[in-house]
Amino acid sequence: MASHIVGYPRMGPKRELKFALESFWDGKSSAEDLEKVAAGLRSSIWKQMSDAGIKYIPSNTFSYYDQVLDTTAMLGAVPPRYNWTGGEIGFSTYFSMARGNASVPAMEMTKWFDTNYHFIVPELGPDVKFSYASHKAVNEYKEAKALGVDTVPVLVGPVTYLLFSKPAKGVEKTFPLLSLLDKILPIYKEVIAELKAAGASWIQFDEATLVKDLESHELEAFTKAYAELESSLTGLNVLIETYFADVPAAAFKTLTSLSGVSGFGFDLVRGTKTLDLIKSGFPAGKYLFAGVVDGRNIWANDLEASLATLQSFEGIVGKDKLVVSTSSSLLHTAVDLVNETKLDKEIKSWLAFAAQKVVEVNALAKALAGEKDEAFFSANAAAQASRKCSPRVNNEAVQKAAAALKGSDHRRATNVSARLDAQQKKLNLPILPTTTIGSFPQTIELRRVRREYKAKKISEEEYIKSIKEEINKVVKLQEELDIDVLVHGEPERNDMVEYFGEQLSGFAFTANGWVQSYGSRCVKPPIIYGDVSRPKPMTVFWSTAAQSMTKRPMKGMLTGPVTILNWSFVRNDQPRFETCYQIALAIKDEVEDLEKAGITVIQIDEAALREGLPLRKAEHAFYLDWAVHSFRITNVGVLDTTQIHTHMCYSNFNDIIHSIINMDADVITIENSRSDEKLLSVFREGVKYGAGIGPGVYDIHSPRIPSTEEIADRINKMLAVLETNILWVNPDCGLKTRKYGEVKPALENMVSAAKLLRTQLASAK
Repeated sequence: MASHIVGYPRMGPKRELKFALESFWDGKSSAEDLEKVAAGLRSSIWKQMSDAGIKYIPSNTFSYYDQVLDTTAMLGAVPPRYNWTGGEIGFSTYFSMARGNASVPAMEMTKWFDTNYHFIVPELGPDVKFSYASHKAVNEYKEAKALGVDTVPVLVGPVTYLLFSKPAKGVEKTFPLLSLLDKILPIYKEVIAELKAAGASWIQFDEATLVKDLESHELEAFTKAYAELESSLTGLNVLIETYFADVPAAAFKTLTSLSGVSGFGFDLVRGTKTLDLIKSGFPAGKYLFAGVVDGRNIWANDLEASLATLQSFEGIVGKDKLVVSTSSSLLHTAVDLVNETKLDKEIKSWLAFAAQKVVEVNALAKALAGEKDEAFFSANAAAQASRKCSPRVNNEAVQKAAAALKGSDHRRATNVSARLDAQQKKLNLPILPTTTIGSFPQTIELRRVRREYKAKKISEEEYIKSIKEEINKVVKLQEELDIDVLVHGEPERNDMVEYFGEQLSGFAFTANGWVQSYGSRCVKPPIIYGDVSRPKPMTVFWSTAAQSMTKRPMKGMLTGPVTILNWSFVRNDQPRFETCYQIALAIKDEVEDLEKAGITVIQIDEAALREGLPLRKAEHAFYLDWAVHSFRITNVGVLDTTQIHTHMCYSNFNDIIHSIINMDADVITIENSRSDEKLLSVFREGVKYGAGIGPGVYDIHSPRIPSTEEIADRINKMLAVLETNILWVNPDCGLKTRKYGEVKPALENMVSAAKLLRTQLASAK
């Protein structure tokens, strides 16, 4: 019985690629050094899967930034502003598209489906001259073959690529991107021909947009694309892979009717309804790649349950056509449980990271073939039973408190305009008030202090002294820059979710459970294994210390319940909304303690609210109802004079703007600059927004420093659609990933732009 892995984490077990990328970007190492690290990681990944007995091992899932950008490079679809002159695309052009450079901004970045992974959005139009400009897919296949591993090259499918693109600047927004199919398919044919010549026997196209709500002309594009590719694919086995949700009935019919396709991959963890479609109409003679091992969470598979599901398919597709697979790429999980020293034995027994999931896939394949490892299955069953009955998982008081929430919608008693008036009397802010999102640069010295404190190499007194000195430095810098509402810079936090999870019950933490978010940016999601509560205040000490250093308003900085949920590995034994309500109650306690301590501006970040939106429209209303309700629970009890901020980053908010309004925050800061001010279009279309709003005026994910004039121009565009008295001026996101040499001049220009506009507005009266 065959086994398959959709994709694998690429950062390395100890973030080797992250450090190699950052060293290269900082000019401390060469392209050859970076390539050497990457080659070592790829070799290790392929060997690991081969040694585990996996038959269908993916290649070309490794990336220096993201797989969509890799496809843009493959197609030579480089926007003109990067001055690419043709030939093989190198690191300079590639990373300029991803990160920008001194003279031009980066391309837009947004979330990959409903994950915390990001991709660079292709910018396309009728004048793009496509050409085969990156041979990465073929080179990596050859590289694996030279190591003795025959792999399945993976490409982002042509239709999914176009559906995830956007019209380039200057191109009509209504431009039909699918009309470019005839222009990109010749490039795909060249890649396919080279892969065949190199000896590939299988090729995998990721066409995961098939799980979304597609219109008939979009489904027809799949039929057209694969009919056009059919002759080129002759002699190859072709897998079309989908993931993250059910495949709708119409899409299932289109998919399973595609020309020249040998097999179909489905997510049977998040897409359980697809089971019925398979059982009622799977095409004869085709391979079923059954994604029964969860590629997006870290819980050990229930092997007996998965085996039963797989056995139910044997009579439908035949034993020789059934392939055990992961539900999606393992990119979204941590790398290897072997590296974990912080987790206790019981919790560790409940988990499986990417390396363990590879073993699970192969164990299931062998069991189907009559070679069941009874000891392995028995240990798995014992761990499943242990988790179900563990007293660490259940807290009756927390469950009762969360159940009691259902009787109210938890709205503040006064409307937002009256609250803003009361807050302005207390805060006395100028028009176009300036602020930042929360974090300031995390220096090497700061990271050293936190690391040494965790390792007990310095005392608590020494740690507090160092952190207070860092906060004071950040406060003084903001005062020198004349920023209106300050932040303490979050020097005590390595990660916005991990920091809170460490202080909440029901959470566990890893030493090396890193997951890639974008580029070199990695996060270490907490594991929510049980009911959640707050044993004691989490941020009050640092927020009051920071407020004592200035007379200006100092924001209390919290992460919201939906973001903590969506950026954690969440327990799968109860509905997500129940866990979210528990977190909301914990954050509510913290908000009220901050207010009692004299903090008058409190930011509750919901950076990931949009990210959790289900992929199917029919499921949107239910998710948004409990997600927005969870946010309102956190601040329902505060005074009118306490100003509640929230922040959202890189995503498409236009389709949920009414839910954002329904959050009833006093001020929202939101990503805007990198997406070509897409957010402003909703206000041009007549959506009325009465609360404070700060669409980001510059992109912090690029090292580029915007000029005062550029920022002033952005503010003017905002003033064309938003009232002066509600507009805030701020960056797109937190500043922790930047250097002070970039942050200080960028913020200077931001404040100068706000002052320039204030002067112009005053003289126009």
